[in-house]
Amino acid sequence: MPRTPWRRRRTTDSPRPAGRRWAGQLRRGGTFARQVLLVRVGRRNQESDGVPDEMLPERFHHSGGRWSADSYRVDRLTEAEIEAVMPVSPAVGSVSPVPEETAPGATIPLLPGERTVARRIKFAVVNACTVASLMLGLFAIFLAMHGNVRMAAACLIACVVFDGLDGALARKLGVASPFGAQMDSLADMCSFGLAAPVVVYASLAGSVSTAAAAVAAALVAACAAIRLARFNVSPKDGRFFCGVPTTMAAAVLAITVLIGLPVPGKAVVAGVGLLAFAMVSSFPYAKLARLIKLPPWLWLAPVIGALVDIRLTFALVVVGYLVSGPLLWLRQRATVHGPGRAA
Repeated sequence: MPRTPWRRRRTTDSPRPAGRRWAGQLRRGGTFARQVLLVRVGRRNQESDGVPDEMLPERFHHSGGRWSADSYRVDRLTEAEIEAVMPVSPAVGSVSPVPEETAPGATIPLLPGERTVARRIKFAVVNACTVASLMLGLFAIFLAMHGNVRMAAACLIACVVFDGLDGALARKLGVASPFGAQMDSLADMCSFGLAAPVVVYASLAGSVSTAAAAVAAALVAACAAIRLARFNVSPKDGRFFCGVPTTMAAAVLAITVLIGLPVPGKAVVAGVGLLAFAMVSSFPYAKLARLIKLPPWLWLAPVIGALVDIRLTFALVVVGYLVSGPLLWLRQRATVHGPGRAA
């Protein structure tokens, strides 16, 4: 007597269908996933080159024990429908056709807009100022390595001048471009992120230990890199800097070396560290355009002080500017949160 095949008994307390009906739903889902994966494999193999016809998703059949979409009453899916639900790795972006002008081998213009001879000359002049800043920073490194620290500091001052000149010329001549912005950032890293720390290290030699001088120089280099990278990706504010700009920090360090502040080496190291952290801080610092608009009587005190003692006056101006950032931050915070606290 043949044995009756075992079948799962459906109970009244189980909401799931029994036996083959429940497994059929899983198989239907598996068939759908199999179609999606096979379409993806077919595309990777140049539209199914080398894949047998019976393995393509459009040719599944129910013969020889192979299950198909038709055998489970699932309609055949078109390529567009499968594309809509096809899993894509988050590490791989969407592939879009490459425009003809940016195809491999095509040149991308560095200067946007009209390409006239006059605009190209202006563009070259602006970028020549940027390259001059970079070269002067490299020259400052060479001078500092040979012990001529004050000349190296003078080269840093020239870097600051050329760095401000290229941006002003680009805006005035109408040749500002993304290439110029990136070139300026790279030149700033060379002049103010590498040359300035080397000059600081050379100026501290003999007054403090080698380790302390190295730490101070490393702080300036690291904070300058962070400051420049953050500036490239942050929204611009026409009134304030977010942290002390690298140009101003390098100018302060260079002038400090030039005038030779009569302070102990440890105090200089502490001041360099404070200036480095001020570069990566979130405190708002007023731009030079806002400082120029201050009342004339406020400029009278520094001018008179410079005639009496330029070193002390310079130190007081730098300290006052560094302290202005936290004060402005506290004022803005009180303005924003004041009404809420009062309520």
